[in-house]
Amino acid sequence: MVLFALHSAFRVPRVSILLFVAGLALSLPCPGQNEPAADTAPDVLVLRNGDTLHGKFVNEIGGKVNFHSDPLGDISVAWENIKELHTAQKLAVLDKTVKLRGKKAAQQIPVGTVDVAGQAVTVHTESTPSVAPIPVKNAQYIVDRPTLDKQLFHEPGFFTGWNGAATAGASLVKATQNQYTVSAGIGLVRSIPSVAWLDRRNRTSADFTGSYGKITQPAFLVGGVLVPATVTKSAIFHLDGERDQYLSDGIFALVQTAFDHNFAQNLQLQQIYGGGLGWTFIKSDKQEADVKGTIQYEKQKFIDGASGSNQNLIGSTLALSYLLHTKLVTYSQNLEFIPSYNTPRAYSASETNVLTFPTFKNLGFSVGTMDTYLNNSPPSEPPTKRNSFQFTMGLSYAIKSKY
Repeated sequence: MVLFALHSAFRVPRVSILLFVAGLALSLPCPGQNEPAADTAPDVLVLRNGDTLHGKFVNEIGGKVNFHSDPLGDISVAWENIKELHTAQKLAVLDKTVKLRGKKAAQQIPVGTVDVAGQAVTVHTESTPSVAPIPVKNAQYIVDRPTLDKQLFHEPGFFTGWNGAATAGASLVKATQNQYTVSAGIGLVRSIPSVAWLDRRNRTSADFTGSYGKITQPAFLVGGVLVPATVTKSAIFHLDGERDQYLSDGIFALVQTAFDHNFAQNLQLQQIYGGGLGWTFIKSDKQEADVKGTIQYEKQKFIDGASGSNQNLIGSTLALSYLLHTKLVTYSQNLEFIPSYNTPRAYSASETNVLTFPTFKNLGFSVGTMDTYLNNSPPSEPPTKRNSFQFTMGLSYAIKSKY
C-alpha cells in the first residue's frame, strides 16, 4: 500500500509528457534551418533584337545556347544573335584553347555566375584573382556544375553509359526450294567521360554480327534416276570486344579479342587475343576516326579438321575505323588486315560498311555489307572460295545512354 501511494504521488500526467516532448522538438534546430535558401532567381537572355527572356540557361555547345523559357519552351540561339546573358546559377565555362585532361582539369575550369556582353563571357568565381573574360568564340561549352562534377569524378555502372544500335532482318521463300535467311547484329560503345567537351579517359566496345541461312530441295527423279534431297546452308558469325585506355588526347593503349566463324570458308573458329596502340585522329560531334595496330595470338580451327590445316599464329591486326553522324544517315566503316608472322600465307582481311537511316524515334532502316578474305582456307569439295561477301538489310534500333 505504501509503495502504491508513493507511485501515485509522483505520477506525471500523460498530457504533460506530450507537451514536454513537443516543446523539446520545437526548440531543436531543423535540418537546413540555418542554410541559405536556394537562389531561385531566373536567368536572363537578351536577344540582338531587344527581346528579353526569363527562364533557365541549359547549356551552350559549339556556339549554340540552349535556353528554357516557360512561354516558349526550349530554344536554341547562336551567339551572334545574343546581346546579353546573365545567370543566377553557377556554371562551368570550358575554354577551347585550354587542354582539359583528367580529374585535375577541374582546377582549370572557372565556375560561377556568368555574364555575357560585348561578345565576352565573364565568370564571377568565388576565388581570387578573378578570371579574365573569355571571348564567346573560345567558350565552346558552358554547362552546370553538377554535370561537370558527374563527368569528371564519377564512373557509370557497368550496365549504364552504353550507346549503339541493334539490327535484325529475315527472308523466307516457300516454293520448289525452301529457303530462309536471318541476320542480326549489335554494336555497343561506352566512352568515359560520355561528353565530347572533356578529353576521353577510356572506351569499351563490343560488337556482334551474324547471319544464318538454309536452302532445302526435295529428292526428285530424272529419267528414272533418283536425285537425292540436298541441303545447303550458310553461316557467318563475328564477335569482338575491345578496351581502350587513353594516354593522351588521341593516343590510347588497347586490348582486344575477336571470334569468327564462316561456314562458306570452311572456318570453324578463329580466335584472336592481342594488345597494342591506337590513335584517334578525328574526333568531333559528327565524326570520329581511329587507326590502330596490335600484336596478337591467333588460333584457327577448320571444319574438315585435316592434318596441318589448323593453325597457331603470331600476327597483328592493322585496322582503320570511321563513324559519321548526320541528321539523315549514320555511316560506319571498319577495315582490317591481319598478317601472320610465323606463317606468312595465313593472312586475312575484312571490310564492313553499315548505313542506317533514322525513321521514327529510335527506329531506323539499315543496309550493310561485310566482305572477308581468308587466304589459307584448306582444300575442300566443292572448292572453297577465299573471299566471302554478304549483303544485309533490316530494321535498326538505336541504343542511347541516359547517363
